Amino acid sequence: MVSLFPLFEPLRVGAMEVPNRLFMAPLTRCRAEAEHVPGQLMAEYYAQRTTAGLIIAEATMVMEGNSAFYAEPGIYSAAQVAGWKAVTDAVHGAGGRIFLQIWHGGRACHPLFNHGAQPVAPSAIAITNEEVHTPAGKKPYVTPRELRDDELPGIVAGFKKAAENAKAAGFDGVEVHGANGYLLDEFLRDGSNQRTGAYGGSIANRARLLLEVIEAVSEVWGADRVGLRVSPLNSFNSMSDSDPIGLISWLGAKLNACGLAYWHVMRADFLGQQSGDVISAARAAYHGVLVGNMGYTPQEAAEAIAEKKLDAVAFGQPFLANPDLPARVKAGAALNTPDETTFYSPGAKGYTDYPAMKAGSSCDT
Repeated sequence: MVSLFPLFEPLRVGAMEVPNRLFMAPLTRCRAEAEHVPGQLMAEYYAQRTTAGLIIAEATMVMEGNSAFYAEPGIYSAAQVAGWKAVTDAVHGAGGRIFLQIWHGGRACHPLFNHGAQPVAPSAIAITNEEVHTPAGKKPYVTPRELRDDELPGIVAGFKKAAENAKAAGFDGVEVHGANGYLLDEFLRDGSNQRTGAYGGSIANRARLLLEVIEAVSEVWGADRVGLRVSPLNSFNSMSDSDPIGLISWLGAKLNACGLAYWHVMRADFLGQQSGDVISAARAAYHGVLVGNMGYTPQEAAEAIAEKKLDAVAFGQPFLANPDLPARVKAGAALNTPDETTFYSPGAKGYTDYPAMKAGSSCDT
């Protein structure tokens, strides 16, 4: 068996040093209260998971009127900032570190959650291979409105204001969400971006909005407290790109000059339709801290870190169901099984009620 020691080595991540390399990936859980305000239940949830090397909190709306999940949190109002401050206080009080993932849902937003407003996107192309989660079950997506170039500075300003609010809420940094078929990813990949002009066509043009957002957010935080997540292969939300390896290689080389805390790369496709070794391409191009994600076992993660293919690995569902995941991994303990029926439902069930490992046990049931 591969030694798990590499997972428990400290790591310098931009301006921070983290105690281990098991990061908690951002996980949408739909537990925000009215007006997208984080409540005490969310504070309890994150405080339970503070043994992660770094917690990356869930996708959080940078601007009002762009809800894609009906009960996800925001970071644009004073009440939301106060709610998140209670979360960060709880995490820091338990010895943890937490970044906020800042996000615009783009064409994955739905009029049902946004007072009838049509969603926006780089091109007027609807999501067809998924449906939106609503309290009444899943519903089809609608065709978005194509954003004008002169509207894009407002999007950048929304991300910058969200970064300022995240700082006021006490986070340790922010992760820019450029993955999974939401607005910045929609611009980045050519299956969803079919516009012409300064923000369409070439990779450099398609990446322009993302890089403008990174620059604006870095002005607030310093780049060494900013991360970026991308998913070059993921076909979730009707996403595709004609050259994902070329895209990730170009982007990695470009990001070297940005001085980010880390680059977070999802290596696979939720739906299994697209494949390719994007991690090797990212590692070859990018010289900073590289975080891998999607389906890693602890053994595989430790091996990738030992071989310097990655610097850390972000675990999603394992952290969802195992608040003490690092301790369980170190002890070789059994893991709790995630309850998929409660991923997006309200309340504590399937959220804060997963048991921790029994003291002194390496075979918890």
